[in-house]
Amino acid sequence: MNWNTWIRQFHRWVSIAFTLSVVATFIALAQNKPLVWVSYVPLLPLTLLVVTGLYLFALPYLARRRTGSADRQQ
Repeated sequence: MNWNTWIRQFHRWVSIAFTLSVVATFIALAQNKPLVWVSYVPLLPLTLLVVTGLYLFALPYLARRRTGSADRQQ
């Protein structure tokens, strides 16, 4: 499996985990005695999403620079 493909798959699965953790946080904080520490649970998947998302965002620019494409718009 290609490295870029692996990161893309990882990003997709982490986005599902992030969504579920946000839903769980809303449910936990809506209780009579909310557990405040639960609000920190989505931060780990969010951090991973930021790192992989920035990498995926930069991929086309890095590939264009690597190939030395002359048809860049200026």
